[in-house]
Amino acid sequence: MQHKPKRSRAIALPNSEFRARATEYLDFLAAWVKKPRQTASVVPSSRYLARLMVADIDPQGGRVLELGGGTGVFTRAILETGLAADRLEVVEINPAFARGLRRHFPHVSILETPAQIVSVAAAGGPGDYQTVVSGLPLLAMDRAMHIDILSEAFRMLKPGGSLVQFTYSTRPPVSRVVLDQLGLEVVRAGHTVRNFPPATVFRFTRRGE
Repeated sequence: MQHKPKRSRAIALPNSEFRARATEYLDFLAAWVKKPRQTASVVPSSRYLARLMVADIDPQGGRVLELGGGTGVFTRAILETGLAADRLEVVEINPAFARGLRRHFPHVSILETPAQIVSVAAAGGPGDYQTVVSGLPLLAMDRAMHIDILSEAFRMLKPGGSLVQFTYSTRPPVSRVVLDQLGLEVVRAGHTVRNFPPATVFRFTRRGE
């Protein structure tokens, strides 16, 4: 008996979703070409990485701050946890990305403010935030910038709050010297190969909390 070869079935995306994803990739590539150290990758983060980044968000647990919104992959995942849009603020200093975020998430506050001084523009005050989700390329930044960004993030976080950061390295992107100086701990929260490049997620908390 002759067996007919099985035909592979392609999964087609709706035209609107396909166009949205294509636009995200083109915007991200353009930003990388213009400022590769600031953007760090030629493609947006995957939804698999996004799920790891938002896994511990409690939709009733208080405000959330996202650093480096990019094309909105993490923003979308944060909102999918059930967090209200008016409880999320996204920091994005790239004007093109900021425009795209406002277009796709009209009810979310988009702040074109450097992460190290975000408290001057944030709606919430110190201690109002449960989580800071960071897509910033910390590996491309120096120690002084790490200190400024982490200090500001933990100024905004409530007791027991955490900063979640991904990196393309298997080691934390912040040195032990900086962690000791700021009184922070870091643990590996997850890893995914379903991202380009493969990524590791780390969670930073205050010592003793």
